[in-house]
Amino acid sequence: MPNHQTSQFFEYYIINNLMIIMPTFKIIFRINLLFSCCILCLLVGFTNRVNSVNFISSYCENNTYSPNTTNSPYRTNLNFLLSTLSSNASRSNGFYNSTAVGRGNDPSNTIYGLFLCRGDVAIDVCVQCVDTARGTIIQQCPNQTAAIVWYDECLLRYSNQYIFNRADANRAFWLVNTQNITDTTRFNQILESLMNNITNRAANDRSGKKFAVEEADFSAFQRLYTLAQCTPDLSTVDCDSCLSNAVSFLPNCCLNKQGGRVVFPSCNIRYEVYRFYNVTSVAPPPGPPPNPSPPPPVPTTSSSTGKDGGSHRTIIAIVVPVVVSILLFLVASFLIIRRSRKRYDAVDVTDGSQILAPESLQYNFTSIQAATNNFSDDNKVGEGGFGKVYKGTLPNGEEIAVKRLSRGSMQGLEEFKNEIVVVANLQHKNLVRLLGFCIDGEEKLLIYEFVPNNSLDYFLFEPEKQHILDWSRRYKIIEGIARGLLYLHEDSRLKVIHRDLKASNILLDIDMNPKIADFGMARLFGPDQSAATTKIIAGTYGYMSPEYAMHGHFSTKSDVYSFGVLVLEIVTGKKNSSFYESDGAEDLLSYAWKQWRDGTPLALLAPIIGDSFVKNEFIRSIHIGLLCVQEDVDQRPNMASVVLMLSSRSVTMPTPNKPANFGRSRTESFPKEVNFDLSTSNSAPASINETSITELYPR
Repeated sequence: MPNHQTSQFFEYYIINNLMIIMPTFKIIFRINLLFSCCILCLLVGFTNRVNSVNFISSYCENNTYSPNTTNSPYRTNLNFLLSTLSSNASRSNGFYNSTAVGRGNDPSNTIYGLFLCRGDVAIDVCVQCVDTARGTIIQQCPNQTAAIVWYDECLLRYSNQYIFNRADANRAFWLVNTQNITDTTRFNQILESLMNNITNRAANDRSGKKFAVEEADFSAFQRLYTLAQCTPDLSTVDCDSCLSNAVSFLPNCCLNKQGGRVVFPSCNIRYEVYRFYNVTSVAPPPGPPPNPSPPPPVPTTSSSTGKDGGSHRTIIAIVVPVVVSILLFLVASFLIIRRSRKRYDAVDVTDGSQILAPESLQYNFTSIQAATNNFSDDNKVGEGGFGKVYKGTLPNGEEIAVKRLSRGSMQGLEEFKNEIVVVANLQHKNLVRLLGFCIDGEEKLLIYEFVPNNSLDYFLFEPEKQHILDWSRRYKIIEGIARGLLYLHEDSRLKVIHRDLKASNILLDIDMNPKIADFGMARLFGPDQSAATTKIIAGTYGYMSPEYAMHGHFSTKSDVYSFGVLVLEIVTGKKNSSFYESDGAEDLLSYAWKQWRDGTPLALLAPIIGDSFVKNEFIRSIHIGLLCVQEDVDQRPNMASVVLMLSSRSVTMPTPNKPANFGRSRTESFPKEVNFDLSTSNSAPASINETSITELYPR
């Protein structure tokens, strides 16, 4: 781009030395000169804005320390901590954490703090951002015991509670570009693929940054750019879980929008239709290197071989189009960038007051009736004890699954709506997403995302479909179910016990990714609650843990037991509830234990899998399944350990003990679905299921 001196040179040379140029050219070049200066000023201002740090949001804890903030011990420690963080902002990985211990090791005044700079920013920008955030956090949160400030380039955080090495999803917000995408189907497919890639790459990043970016063509004229980052103190499992949690918010906040981001204290994701990161500071994704850009044209000089007039005309013919083209290009680029960076709307999604209200999820009955062709049999895709499921298509082309609850349901209206709000606020790629509901007179409808590939049991136990599930798909399904359960138990804002995990409640999307469905029997736990007891047992025989089936005790370890049964069914292709085997094995668990004990676990391999399986993955799956179905609740692993064992070959796993044997004899007959009362009075009437939504079974 010509600068001011270059423009002056052209003006001096052409106007003063080429006397034959017409006055019109004098005017053109003076206009070009003025226009160049204006554009240069605009670009300089734009560059300065990019190089400066940009505030996004802040969070101040409700708890405060002494109002005498200037001289209080906590404030003294806080000032020292912030100074320490700021002085370490020049570290190459853009991350540092530190602790300020209270005088005399007083734990009440101990403060934990950290900063994280975006993985692509230069060191000087990181230093500037942390230093700016240091002043902002004191200004915005003058006497809080915990606070966070987010900038586009960094975050700064402190707390009187331990915050290191933990994935924190208790506080979040999102920002969304208000402009819509036109080709939504292609856009969402590419976005989902990129997000899956970068969450995995960031979680497994060995550079010390836990950071990844990736881009792909969206159309002939546009590219989609994505970014993911965790605080580097997180483990691979915690980082992946945090990022997956963030990705699960995108359908709520940013569906069909040109840009959006979800920000947690421990991780964040972002996508745009323009490059918002410094690509030169980012390691390229694995794979073949991109084609290099063609080198810029090298300017050439032409000799003056003709008369003066011809030489002058040649210079003018070259200079004028070049200058005008450069100016037009700069103006167009500036306008495109400015248009892309529209105002973002920030939404806090973790404040209790911001949880979705039932009214925001309600659909019009007429529109659902039209979407399902008046609930025609041709649209019916499933049926359970509490209603039928229909496929529908909304006017915008979105496919939905509509569960039409039977009119004889005893569920109360408010209880029904409250349960919907709970399920709708569970967002994870391995959970079926509830879009909303409809109540119209006696009609009660639940509207889900449509999951096209039916349920897992359809592929596991139908002989003509079993071959579709090769080993890689089966192992991928096991991992996905584990991650979904980990989210329910530990990473969601609400600790949820599913209580009815089974093959028919695992739906498979178009890529055979698993999605946990049917939260009708789910129970919510408080943050400090670990177990509960009920007199009403509702679930599926063969998947229920012994302590739940016999005594009504349930916890996260009840789901772990069901998961173990499910794993053994997936790898063997045999259903636990209808398993019959000679040689003293009454059910699948006993048979699996016998083969493991005898050192012949490969005998459990489903014959349909053939030689495509990976031996160490198969053995690990059997091992994990048997660990999960142990009778002693405390010996069963939690889901965080299960996810780690599935993803790491170096983890040492304990030896499983014999699974519980509380099953039926072969002469007894039990229904597959059970719902009975454990109350002491035999004369008491049958109790109604305590949950408000039962058998939510979209297809």
